[in-house]
Amino acid sequence: YNWTRDQGQKGLTISALSAVDIALWDIKGQALGVPVYTLLGGAYRRKARVYATGLYEPQGVRSIPAALVEEALGYKQAGFCGMKLKIGYDLRTDLSYIRAIREAIGPDLLVMVDANHAYNAPEAIRLARAMEPYDIHWFEEPVPPEDLDGYLDLKRQATIPIAAGECEYTRYGFRELINRRVVDILQPDLCAMGGFSEMLKVLAMASAANLPVIPHVWGTSVGLAAALQLFAALPHFPERRFPAEPLFEYDRSPHPFRDGVTREQFAMRDGYLAIPERPGLGVTLDRDFIRRFAA
Repeated sequence: YNWTRDQGQKGLTISALSAVDIALWDIKGQALGVPVYTLLGGAYRRKARVYATGLYEPQGVRSIPAALVEEALGYKQAGFCGMKLKIGYDLRTDLSYIRAIREAIGPDLLVMVDANHAYNAPEAIRLARAMEPYDIHWFEEPVPPEDLDGYLDLKRQATIPIAAGECEYTRYGFRELINRRVVDILQPDLCAMGGFSEMLKVLAMASAANLPVIPHVWGTSVGLAAALQLFAALPHFPERRFPAEPLFEYDRSPHPFRDGVTREQFAMRDGYLAIPERPGLGVTLDRDFIRRFAA
């Protein structure tokens, strides 16, 4: 049950349908000669401000904190606006990694933490309170996704914004998260929760509740291209005269399959990723590369 929580309990079929939906939007964009973001209503932005996802506990190193600090400093030097750290080992270990990274990179970069639903509510509350001195931008998936009351207990007692949503699917799954205001930041994953068609419905629900949406982004360069198309058309939450730019997740963890799936390669410049402007998703599959992995 626990090992299938991220997809198997609700989302395996929906994830497959997401791929079909995204492909259909890509086909429509190519047929009309426009990027998918035009079909979604037009572009609010032409580039995405990115934060790095990585900082997993490395194996086979003499000092884990030192290795994490080296990785974090690399993200800082590369120009990322912030970074997301994997936690969920135990409270003491988590705090030691958070402290080491914050002290190394200084106060100006964003630090997010992701527990991947490792804790129960009392543990998450203790950790949230202990993290307060380190200016954590959000605490992601602190408790299991089905424990909505645990999320609410945590929200009532924490000052750090609480984020979740990657383990939820379709508008029906997100309805309770939104109506009960279970989280401060909603994180639907385009490639898992139903594709563009379903995402538009969830975005409308979140907008009506004035709930910020920062999509979860994971997987191959095809998924990255699709997420960038969505991101281009993502309205500001909330709308104001000088709106803050939303954040885009850019996975930097080791992944032998991720970047070679498309002929086009994504490269960050000055802390931003350019959003593809060619028709459809703006990328072309590298079928020779895919065939090598399919053999």
